[in-house]
Amino acid sequence: MKKLIAIAAMVFMGMAIAPKAEAKINIQINIGNQPAWGPTGYDYAQFYYFPDYNFYYDISRGQYVVLNRNTWVYTQTIPTAYRFNPYNAYKVVINQNAPYRYNSTHIRTYAQYKGMGGRQMMIRDSRENKYYASKGHPMRSQWQKNNNNGRGKVYNKRDEGRNTAYNNGNGRTTGGVRR
Repeated sequence: MKKLIAIAAMVFMGMAIAPKAEAKINIQINIGNQPAWGPTGYDYAQFYYFPDYNFYYDISRGQYVVLNRNTWVYTQTIPTAYRFNPYNAYKVVINQNAPYRYNSTHIRTYAQYKGMGGRQMMIRDSRENKYYASKGHPMRSQWQKNNNNGRGKVYNKRDEGRNTAYNNGNGRTTGGVRR
C-alpha cells in the first residue's frame, strides 16, 4: 500500500511541476508593406496576381515577377508595352510561395476577373485606421505622428501585441519572425 501511495504522490507532483502547455497563435499582418494600390480586406498578402496581364507582384520584395522568354524574372518596373497602371488593374491576393510555378492554374482560376480593373477598394482610398500604415496612404504621416511619437510603428502585430515590428527608417522592419 505504501508503494501505491508513493507512486501516486510522484505522479501528482510530476503533474504539478510539469511545464504548462501554451497555445500560441501566430497572426501575420503586413499591411504596412502593402502598396497603396493594393486591395483592402487583407491583413496579410504575399503576392498580388494581375489576371489582365498575367504577372505577379511580390509584396515582401516590392518587385514584379514577369515572364520573360519562358523564365519568371523579378523587376522593379513593368515595360511600357504593357500599358500597366496598378491603380486601374484588378489584383488577386495569392498567399503561397513562388506562385508563378502555378501560373497555368492561376490563369484558369482567375480568368473571371479579367477586365474588372477599378472595381476594388484600394488601400490608398480606405479610411480604416489600419491602412494608414501603408507607405503610400495619404494619412501615413499623420498616423506615424500619432503612433509611437513618429518612430514609424508598422502595423505588424503578432500574439496580441507582443513582438511588434518597427520601421527603422530605411524601409525595412525590425522585430518579429517571418515564416
